This record gives sequence, structure tokens and C-alpha cells, in this order.
Amino acid sequence: MKIQSVDCLGLFGKSPKGGWSNEIRPEDSVHALVVIKTDEGHVGIGSVFTDARLVEAALGVLRPLLIGESVEPMRVAEKLHQNTFWMGRGGSLTHAISGIDIALWDIFGKVTGQPIGRLLGGRYRDKVKAYASILMEMPDLMRERTAFYRAQGFRAIKIGWGPFGRRESRKLDEEIVRAAREGAGDDCLLMVDAGASDAFWPNGLNWAVNTAQMLKDYDVRWFEEALVPDALEDFKQLRQRSPVPIATGECITRRQNYLPWFESRALDIVQPDVTKVGGISEQIQIARLANEFGIQYIGHGWNTAVGLAADLQIAAAIPTAELVEYIGGSPYVDDITEGGWRLDEDGMLAIPDAPGLGIKLDHGALRELTRNADAVLG
Repeated sequence: MKIQSVDCLGLFGKSPKGGWSNEIRPEDSVHALVVIKTDEGHVGIGSVFTDARLVEAALGVLRPLLIGESVEPMRVAEKLHQNTFWMGRGGSLTHAISGIDIALWDIFGKVTGQPIGRLLGGRYRDKVKAYASILMEMPDLMRERTAFYRAQGFRAIKIGWGPFGRRESRKLDEEIVRAAREGAGDDCLLMVDAGASDAFWPNGLNWAVNTAQMLKDYDVRWFEEALVPDALEDFKQLRQRSPVPIATGECITRRQNYLPWFESRALDIVQPDVTKVGGISEQIQIARLANEFGIQYIGHGWNTAVGLAADLQIAAAIPTAELVEYIGGSPYVDDITEGGWRLDEDGMLAIPDAPGLGIKLDHGALRELTRNADAVLG
């Protein structure tokens, strides 16, 4: 069975707010799907957290290395990495390889009749707690938003970006967290994401240490992206001084680049993003390497229903993956699969046990969100 075609479906029109200083518009593209077809009629779907124009350009580079290849995800993904190293490891090419790899695993699972989690070595769980990932707001609205998602059945909520850390007001930062805790309730897991990968992040180590001390008072499960992504030494100091666990890793790509962070003990929780890091083949290796260092793996998942399905399959295969990220209110997550997603009474999502990713795309919904669905999906 050989790869016959590789195409991109950019998602447009309903892109959710990201809380960035240069905010995206609904019509902007920040997510794209990759569709791979084989000569035997099998179809696999992947997801990429990158502008569709960049994915299209990357596929133009990668297609000659793909067409005619066998559906062997890890080997093919490594072939792509090895042959594009000199073009810049970690950027748009790596992001696009992520979508390709996920799509190849989807096909591999469908052909073998197994969910990806089982193909990764076995399933430790058949459901996992989902945390609603929502933007920070001013206190009154923050309280209302967390209460809303608690009422929707979530038992874990992460608040991030928005005004937090950006108004030079420690009082406001604390008021936002206090309001979030009040809305979520004392028995709800609460996580805080500063979003220091935003452009021109204004704060440094001292701010992060002081903020971590404040977060402890509100029983925050972890403090995420508290420092700019390259500040390895500062992250190391922050982890040593913080009373709450430190989480980061969504901006790092390829497994090799995580090793210095693990060796330095610069984080408690590692958060690679399967739609950027190099796909399932990279993510599973990073998760297992983290386990050897006693670092918990909980994937970053600000993506699509396809990315969420990949996150769930990996969570099935990793003992420490007790949570999975779920973008609150994103049509790209909620609307593009047949049947959608449903939380149980404990705020858990079932991990699909159908072959591959275990989901079916809603082609009607995709036609409203893409510009070439008919040509690609048929």
C-alpha cells in the first residue's frame, strides 16, 4: 500500500480568539488538516497548528519524499525530518510533518483494525479527564466563564493569556485568579497559563516567582508558560522556587530539543503539542523520555477535533497522562466530527476505540469551514 496524494485543508471563518497581543480574526487560518490517500483507497487525517499557507508550502517541499512511500508512520516521519534538517528543524516543515505523521497513524490503525493507542504499545485507560482551556477575562466575566464551563460538566479548567501579567498589576492578576476559583468551585482543578510566548512578554523570573506564590493560595494545579520559551535557566530557577508545579513545552519541537529541559529539571510537567512537535511519532517518544526523568506528560492541545483525537490516543498509551486539553467553544473541535464529543458525569472523555484515530469527519461541516473540501475529500 503506497501513499498516492497528500493535501491540505485550511480551516477558516470561525477561528477562536487566542488572547494574543496581535489577535487573530475569525477568518484567519491558524489550523489546517492534512489528508493522505493511498493507492488502495484508504484515507488518513492529520492536524497542524499552523497557518494553512505555510502548510501548503511545506507540503510542496515534502511531497516528493512522500508519494509512493509505504504507510509506515515512524520510518516515514523520520525520513522527512532527516531530509529537511538543513532547511530549519522546528518550523513550518516540522509542523507539517506533524499532520502527515498523524494521518499516517490514522491509516495504519484503520488498516490493522486497531486504535492508535493500542498500536503504541497498549491502552492504560479508556477515558481521560478533559480540562476546558479558556481565555482569561476581567474578574466578573472570568467568574462567569469558569462557572459556565463547570456547569457544562468540566471538572478541570485552565485559564490563560488575556490581561493576566500584561497590565502591570499584581492586584488584577490575583483578582482574576480568585474570580476563576470562585466560578469553578473548590473541587475543580484549576490551572493558570501566563502565555509568555506572546509577542514582547513583559515579565521575568521575579514576576514568575511572586506570581507562583500567589497561585498557591488558590490551589492551582500548575503554572504554565510563566517565562519566555527560551529561558531554560530561569525555568530551572523558577521550578526550584515555585510552590506549584511548573509546566511548559508547547513551543519546543522534535524530541532532541526536550532533552536539555529534562536534564536540567526545568519543569514538572511537559506539554508538547502533537500538531507541531512532529506528530504522534515524536510525541510518544518525548512522553516516554519524560517518564524516565520523573516528569509528567500532559500534552498541549489547542487545536482541532483531529488533534484532540490524537491527544486522546496518546493519553491512552501513557500512564501519567491524566488530563487532556479541550478548547472551550471552538467549532473546529466541536463541529467537524460526526457525533461530536461528550463528557461523562465525572468530566471524562471516552478515548475512541475504533480503528485509527477513531473518529469520522463531518464533511458537511468541513465544507463550511474550508475552501477546497470537495476537491480534497471527494
